[in-house]
Amino acid sequence: MNARKALGLALLTAGLLLTAADRSVGQAKKSNSVGKAKAEAGKVGADGKQVVTITLDVDPKFHIYANPVGNDDFSSNETSVSITSKTKLGGVKVEYPAGKVKKDKVLGDYKIYQGKVTLKATVTRAKGDTGPLAVVIKVQACDDSRCLEPAKITLTVP
Repeated sequence: MNARKALGLALLTAGLLLTAADRSVGQAKKSNSVGKAKAEAGKVGADGKQVVTITLDVDPKFHIYANPVGNDDFSSNETSVSITSKTKLGGVKVEYPAGKVKKDKVLGDYKIYQGKVTLKATVTRAKGDTGPLAVVIKVQACDDSRCLEPAKITLTVP
């Protein structure tokens, strides 16, 4: 690791420590507080497949990490979606849009989502399963000076 990258990681770690210290004084702001999320499910097809469309609307002052993020140092921060049902699903395939490249001379370039982002998941359901789906979106939001605590957004779709 080169010196600039090490310095950048040290600064990021210091910021995270300050965020943790902030929590002891008051409630630290979480990433799910800087945007809105909604999910809509299409009809279940004869083949058991159902499309779930997830829309994230991120505050313009912030970004969330794309999936894939394109930088190994941020892989644990990338946006991810999981979908479950009371009945075991045959599979879930999530299509993530391409992120916008954020240039960073210290930490290296990485990809982000800003503003409105649409994710599509194709779920394979068991025969006859029409129960609700639990959609969990993991996000990490940052602005130009700080990162908020990672958070999960949980939604239910019929």
